[in-house]
Amino acid sequence: MKKLTLIFLTILFSANTFAQSTIKAPRGYSNDIGQMIAMLDNLKSRVERHVVNLDQNGTDFLLDDNANSPGAIIYHLAATEAYYQVYTFEGRAFNKEERKKWDTALNLGDKARQEFKGKPISYYMAIYDEVRAKTKILLKAKDDAWFEKMNGNMSNHWAWFHVMEHQANHMGQLALITKRM
Repeated sequence: MKKLTLIFLTILFSANTFAQSTIKAPRGYSNDIGQMIAMLDNLKSRVERHVVNLDQNGTDFLLDDNANSPGAIIYHLAATEAYYQVYTFEGRAFNKEERKKWDTALNLGDKARQEFKGKPISYYMAIYDEVRAKTKILLKAKDDAWFEKMNGNMSNHWAWFHVMEHQANHMGQLALITKRM
């Protein structure tokens, strides 16, 4: 009976937390890139579940004087993904115009705490959605051979793995923040 209860709780936890139990490449992508897209999208949906119902106070909430708000963290995730788009697809860093758009979100800190407030969580999620849609279009045009090519000191695959692990780390941060509100 104890083993059956443990199995039931594992299934229940998995279904409610992860909403899937396999990684499968979406149609139209090469295998490895498609698996990365599946994992990135899974993480994004889990990040969204932590914040989707936040009111304005929750969106702007600061755990302490050095913390970042949930809205700022979502913007940061979008900025980081946008950076890796130009890095992996164009082999460069942000240009002057892109730095103006993304630098505060990329670096966070005091400036972000002042600038990123007063907007609903949907504002930040729309930015994240737009960046992800572009990522999926750009990656769909590539194949697994491109994914394994070196780009500076890392492969394109490793760069996108880093985007994924970065989002997972901030998902944990968002979970902590939303539980402390």
